[in-house]
Amino acid sequence: MASTIEKVVTETRLKLSDATALGVFGLAMVTFVASSAKLGWTVGPTYVIPWAIMLGSIAQLWAAAIDMKNNSYFGAIVLGAYGLFWMAVAFHWMISLGWFHGLVAPEVAADPKPVAFAYIGYLIFSLFITVAAWEANKVFGVILVLIDVLLISLALQTLGVSASFFGPVAAWSEFFIALLGFYAAGAIFLNGFFGRQVLSLGKPLGLIKKG
Repeated sequence: MASTIEKVVTETRLKLSDATALGVFGLAMVTFVASSAKLGWTVGPTYVIPWAIMLGSIAQLWAAAIDMKNNSYFGAIVLGAYGLFWMAVAFHWMISLGWFHGLVAPEVAADPKPVAFAYIGYLIFSLFITVAAWEANKVFGVILVLIDVLLISLALQTLGVSASFFGPVAAWSEFFIALLGFYAAGAIFLNGFFGRQVLSLGKPLGLIKKG
Protein backbone atom coordinates (compact mmCIF):
# COMPACT_ATOMS: atom_id res chain seq x y z
CA MET A 1 0.00 0.00 0.00
CA ALA A 2 1.52 3.23 -1.14
CA SER A 3 1.78 5.98 1.39
CA THR A 4 1.22 9.58 0.52
CA ILE A 5 3.25 12.23 2.22
CA GLU A 6 1.74 15.68 2.09
CA LYS A 7 3.82 18.74 2.69
CA VAL A 8 2.12 21.73 4.17
CA VAL A 9 3.90 24.99 3.58
CA THR A 10 3.01 27.75 5.98
CA GLU A 11 3.93 31.32 5.12
CA THR A 12 4.17 33.76 7.98
CA ARG A 13 4.15 37.46 7.33
CA LEU A 14 4.69 40.22 9.85
CA LYS A 15 1.96 42.80 9.42
CA LEU A 16 3.27 46.28 10.12
CA SER A 17 1.24 49.37 10.86
CA ASP A 18 0.37 51.68 7.97
CA ALA A 19 3.16 54.27 7.84
CA THR A 20 1.62 56.45 5.14
CA ALA A 21 0.57 59.11 7.65
CA LEU A 22 4.18 59.41 8.83
CA GLY A 23 5.49 59.78 5.28
CA VAL A 24 2.88 62.36 4.29
CA PHE A 25 3.53 64.28 7.52
CA GLY A 26 7.23 64.34 6.63
CA LEU A 27 6.36 65.81 3.21
CA ALA A 28 4.05 68.37 4.81
CA MET A 29 6.64 69.49 7.36
CA VAL A 30 9.52 69.95 4.95
CA THR A 31 7.43 71.83 2.39
CA PHE A 32 5.98 74.01 5.17
CA VAL A 33 9.45 74.98 6.39
CA ALA A 34 10.97 75.31 2.91
CA SER A 35 8.09 77.45 1.60
CA SER A 36 8.62 79.91 4.47
CA ALA A 37 12.04 80.72 2.98
CA LYS A 38 10.70 80.97 -0.58
CA LEU A 39 7.93 83.31 0.57
CA GLY A 40 10.42 85.54 2.40
CA TRP A 41 9.03 84.79 5.86
CA THR A 42 12.40 83.32 6.85
CA VAL A 43 15.89 83.81 5.42
CA GLY A 44 18.15 81.21 3.81
CA PRO A 45 18.15 77.40 3.66
CA THR A 46 20.60 76.74 6.52
CA TYR A 47 18.01 75.82 9.14
CA VAL A 48 15.77 74.18 6.56
CA ILE A 49 18.39 71.48 5.99
CA PRO A 50 17.74 69.47 9.20
CA TRP A 51 14.04 69.29 8.35
CA ALA A 52 14.83 68.30 4.76
CA ILE A 53 16.99 65.42 5.99
CA MET A 54 14.95 64.19 8.95
CA LEU A 55 11.37 64.81 7.77
CA GLY A 56 11.61 65.24 4.03
CA SER A 57 14.00 62.34 3.54
CA ILE A 58 14.33 59.90 6.45
CA ALA A 59 10.66 59.97 7.50
CA GLN A 60 9.50 59.36 3.93
CA LEU A 61 12.10 56.67 3.25
CA TRP A 62 11.22 54.92 6.52
CA ALA A 63 7.52 55.01 5.63
CA ALA A 64 8.33 53.76 2.11
CA ALA A 65 10.25 50.80 3.53
CA ILE A 66 7.30 49.84 5.74
CA ASP A 67 4.88 50.25 2.83
CA MET A 68 7.06 47.91 0.78
CA LYS A 69 6.77 45.26 3.48
CA ASN A 70 3.02 45.84 3.63
CA ASN A 71 2.81 45.46 -0.18
CA SER A 72 1.53 49.02 -0.48
CA TYR A 73 2.78 49.76 -4.00
CA PHE A 74 1.69 53.40 -4.23
CA GLY A 75 3.07 54.49 -0.85
CA ALA A 76 6.34 52.60 -1.27
CA ILE A 77 7.22 54.13 -4.63
CA VAL A 78 5.88 57.65 -4.07
CA LEU A 79 7.28 58.18 -0.57
CA GLY A 80 10.55 56.56 -1.55
CA ALA A 81 10.97 58.76 -4.63
CA TYR A 82 10.27 62.01 -2.79
CA GLY A 83 12.34 60.94 0.20
CA LEU A 84 15.36 60.59 -2.08
CA PHE A 85 14.48 63.94 -3.70
CA TRP A 86 14.72 65.79 -0.40
CA MET A 87 17.98 64.09 0.52
CA ALA A 88 19.45 65.33 -2.78
CA VAL A 89 18.06 68.83 -2.18
CA ALA A 90 19.61 68.89 1.30
CA PHE A 91 23.02 67.94 -0.11
CA HIS A 92 22.64 70.58 -2.83
CA TRP A 93 22.05 73.24 -0.20
CA MET A 94 24.97 72.01 1.92
CA ILE A 95 27.36 72.13 -1.03
CA SER A 96 26.17 75.61 -2.03
CA LEU A 97 26.72 76.82 1.55
CA GLY A 98 30.29 75.47 1.53
CA TRP A 99 29.76 72.82 4.20
CA PHE A 100 31.97 70.39 2.29
CA HIS A 101 34.80 72.85 1.75
CA GLY A 102 38.00 70.88 1.32
CA LEU A 103 36.13 67.70 0.39
CA VAL A 104 34.45 68.98 -2.75
CA ALA A 105 36.55 70.96 -5.20
CA PRO A 106 35.21 74.53 -5.26
CA GLU A 107 33.90 75.84 -8.55
CA VAL A 108 34.43 79.43 -9.61
CA ALA A 109 30.87 79.70 -10.90
CA ALA A 110 28.76 76.61 -10.32
CA ASP A 111 26.23 76.07 -13.09
CA PRO A 112 22.70 75.73 -11.62
CA LYS A 113 21.29 74.14 -14.78
CA PRO A 114 21.88 70.50 -13.69
CA VAL A 115 19.51 71.15 -10.78
CA ALA A 116 16.90 72.44 -13.22
CA PHE A 117 17.20 69.21 -15.20
CA ALA A 118 16.78 67.27 -11.95
CA TYR A 119 13.52 69.14 -11.36
CA ILE A 120 12.40 68.33 -14.90
CA GLY A 121 13.29 64.66 -14.43
CA TYR A 122 11.22 64.51 -11.26
CA LEU A 123 8.41 66.35 -13.02
CA ILE A 124 8.28 63.65 -15.71
CA PHE A 125 8.01 60.93 -13.08
CA SER A 126 5.53 62.95 -11.01
CA LEU A 127 3.18 63.20 -13.97
CA PHE A 128 2.86 59.40 -13.93
CA ILE A 129 2.34 59.48 -10.17
CA THR A 130 -0.35 62.15 -10.62
CA VAL A 131 -2.42 59.77 -12.74
CA ALA A 132 -2.27 57.12 -10.01
CA ALA A 133 -2.87 59.67 -7.24
CA TRP A 134 -6.29 60.61 -8.61
CA GLU A 135 -7.18 56.91 -8.47
CA ALA A 136 -6.11 56.81 -4.81
CA ASN A 137 -8.08 59.79 -3.52
CA LYS A 138 -8.78 63.39 -4.47
CA VAL A 139 -6.55 64.99 -1.82
CA PHE A 140 -3.55 63.04 -3.10
CA GLY A 141 -4.52 64.05 -6.63
CA VAL A 142 -4.51 67.78 -5.80
CA ILE A 143 -1.22 67.45 -3.88
CA LEU A 144 0.43 65.81 -6.89
CA VAL A 145 -0.86 68.52 -9.25
CA LEU A 146 0.66 71.13 -6.92
CA ILE A 147 3.93 69.16 -6.85
CA ASP A 148 3.94 69.21 -10.66
CA VAL A 149 3.44 72.99 -10.59
CA LEU A 150 6.22 73.33 -8.00
CA LEU A 151 8.70 71.28 -10.02
CA ILE A 152 8.13 73.04 -13.35
CA SER A 153 8.24 76.44 -11.60
CA LEU A 154 11.52 75.58 -9.85
CA ALA A 155 12.99 74.33 -13.13
CA LEU A 156 12.07 77.47 -15.07
CA GLN A 157 13.16 79.75 -12.23
CA THR A 158 16.54 77.98 -12.06
CA LEU A 159 16.95 78.33 -15.83
CA GLY A 160 16.25 82.04 -15.51
CA VAL A 161 12.90 81.95 -17.30
CA SER A 162 10.57 84.62 -15.82
CA ALA A 163 12.06 84.07 -12.36
CA SER A 164 10.03 86.94 -10.91
CA PHE A 165 6.85 85.06 -11.87
CA PHE A 166 7.78 81.43 -11.31
CA GLY A 167 9.51 82.12 -7.98
CA PRO A 168 6.26 83.11 -6.21
CA VAL A 169 4.35 80.35 -8.04
CA ALA A 170 6.82 77.80 -6.65
CA ALA A 171 6.59 79.29 -3.17
CA TRP A 172 2.80 79.31 -2.95
CA SER A 173 2.38 75.88 -4.54
CA GLU A 174 4.82 74.46 -1.98
CA PHE A 175 2.94 76.18 0.84
CA PHE A 176 -0.39 74.68 -0.26
CA ILE A 177 1.26 71.25 -0.63
CA ALA A 178 2.15 71.58 3.06
CA LEU A 179 -1.38 72.53 4.13
CA LEU A 180 -2.99 69.69 2.19
CA GLY A 181 -0.27 67.34 3.41
CA PHE A 182 -1.07 68.14 7.04
CA TYR A 183 -4.75 67.44 6.36
CA ALA A 184 -3.99 64.19 4.55
CA ALA A 185 -1.63 62.97 7.28
CA GLY A 186 -4.19 63.77 9.96
CA ALA A 187 -7.02 62.12 8.03
CA ILE A 188 -5.02 58.94 7.37
CA PHE A 189 -4.00 58.75 11.03
CA LEU A 190 -7.48 59.29 12.47
CA ASN A 191 -9.19 57.00 9.94
CA GLY A 192 -6.67 54.26 10.68
CA PHE A 193 -6.84 54.75 14.46
CA PHE A 194 -10.63 54.63 14.66
CA GLY A 195 -11.03 52.04 11.92
CA ARG A 196 -13.55 54.15 10.04
CA GLN A 197 -13.71 57.35 8.01
CA VAL A 198 -13.43 60.34 10.31
CA LEU A 199 -12.04 62.79 7.74
CA SER A 200 -12.68 62.31 4.04
CA LEU A 201 -9.86 62.26 1.50
CA GLY A 202 -12.28 62.21 -1.42
CA LYS A 203 -13.22 59.19 -3.48
CA PRO A 204 -11.01 58.09 -6.39
CA LEU A 205 -12.07 59.37 -9.81
CA GLY A 206 -12.53 55.81 -11.03
CA LEU A 207 -11.60 56.64 -14.63
CA ILE A 208 -8.94 53.92 -14.92
CA LYS A 209 -9.73 50.41 -13.76
CA LYS A 210 -7.07 48.27 -12.15
CA GLY A 211 -6.37 44.86 -13.66
